Amino acid sequence: YLILILTPYTNLMSFVHLHNHSHYSLLDGLSKVDEMVDKAKKLGMPAIALTDHGNMYGAIEFYKLCKKKDIKPIIGVEAYIANRSRFDKQPGVDNERYHLILLAKNNEGYQNLIKLVTASNLEGYYYKPRMDKELLRKYSRGLVCLSGCLGGEFSKAIWNLDYDKAEKIALEYQEIFGKENYFIEIQSHPKLERFNEITEWQIS
Repeated sequence: YLILILTPYTNLMSFVHLHNHSHYSLLDGLSKVDEMVDKAKKLGMPAIALTDHGNMYGAIEFYKLCKKKDIKPIIGVEAYIANRSRFDKQPGVDNERYHLILLAKNNEGYQNLIKLVTASNLEGYYYKPRMDKELLRKYSRGLVCLSGCLGGEFSKAIWNLDYDKAEKIALEYQEIFGKENYFIEIQSHPKLERFNEITEWQIS
């Protein structure tokens, strides 16, 4: 699906979707990669991102199709971030995880995405392929980070009315990726519980 977000890639003359799931996001995405790219082209979008859940299975197909349609491909992933360390796998504790959008802005970022996703599967897998902040610090170069959906660590702090914690979370991610590479993600899902309340705080 396509989600409306305010991002560093948008301006007054164009709009780019940076949080999109294809059929490679099992039980969540329905869009085929070719259909997604065709839709972006039809709408006149200069670029589009692919951010499947925990994987980059569609990255090569996506890249080739975008190039063929003269659209800038932005390769990314919706990462699962471990509640503690990626090595912690305690039942009832470490099954909780957070969502985070990571986007490659250059080849170094793409290589780091590959390393992050690989480690999340080989080292962090517990229900889902999980990264942690140690990994993010190690492979942060060349990446743009968005705070994620309502399942993100930042949004969950707001959900719990812990605004001080939300601020600390945002500052930590700014420190990891750099102020110029971390952005609060704004979506449009007004029918979701407390969506408007959380969104109003995010943009305030």
